[in-house]
Amino acid sequence: MIEIITPIIAVLLVVFIILGASIKVVREYERGVLFRLGRLMGAKGPGLFFVIPIVDRIHVIDLRTSTYDARMIKVITKDNIRCDVDSFVYYRVIDPIKAVVEVEDYVSATQNLSKTVLRDILGHAELDDLLTKTPELTKQIQQEIDEMTDPWGIKVSAVVISDVILPVEMQRAIAKQAEAERERRSRIILADGELMAAQKMTEAAELYAKNPMSLKLRELQMLSEISREKNLIVVTSGVDVNEVGNIAALTRGIKENKK
Repeated sequence: MIEIITPIIAVLLVVFIILGASIKVVREYERGVLFRLGRLMGAKGPGLFFVIPIVDRIHVIDLRTSTYDARMIKVITKDNIRCDVDSFVYYRVIDPIKAVVEVEDYVSATQNLSKTVLRDILGHAELDDLLTKTPELTKQIQQEIDEMTDPWGIKVSAVVISDVILPVEMQRAIAKQAEAERERRSRIILADGELMAAQKMTEAAELYAKNPMSLKLRELQMLSEISREKNLIVVTSGVDVNEVGNIAALTRGIKENKK
C-alpha cells in the first residue's frame, strides 16, 4: 500500500509545482512581456494568466512614473563658469514591449541619456539664462530626452532643475552685482523725485508770477507758521515799508487768537 501511495504523492507534488510555476499574476500598474522559446508573444496583464514552465519567459515592467534624481551634474556654461546642477527627470514606460526589446536596460539608458542631455543643453546656455530662464531650459531638455527615448517606449513627462550650486567666488561676485543694481535703482528713484520736485517748483513759480496776490497769501501763511514756533516777525523782500506794521499787527493777532 505504501509503495502505491508514495508515487502518487510524488506525482501530485510535481503537478502542484508545475501549476505553481504556470500561474502568473500581474498587478494593475504592471505588464508582463512574454517570450516563448525566445520568440516574442506579446504583453500580458493586468490580472492572472498561464505560462508554460521552462518554455516561457516573462519580463514584468512597471508602468508607473519613475524619478531620476540627477544630483551634482557638473556643467560648464557658455561663458565658462563651472557649476553643479541638481535636477529631477520624471519618466514612465508607455510601451512595455519596446522597453524590453529595443534596449537592454531602459532604466540605465534613460538616466545616462538624461545626464548627457542636461550637460549639453546647459553647457550652451550662459549663467544668467541658467538662473533666470530655467523653465525654458527644462522644457527644451524634456523635449529632447523625450524624443530620444521614444523608440524605447519611454515617455519623459517633466524635467525640474532644483538647484544651481556656484563657486564661492562667483556667489560673492553675484552678490556685489546685485548690491550695485539696488544702489543704481535707488539713485534713479532719488533723481526722479528731485526732478518731480523741481518741476512742481517751476509750476508754482509760474503760477505766483501770474497771480501776485497768491504769492502774498503764501507769504502770510508762512508768517503764521513761523509765529507758532518763535516770537518773530519776518519781512520778506519786496514788501513796502508801510506794510511792515500791518504785517506785524496781523502776526500778533494770529498769535492772540491761538492763545
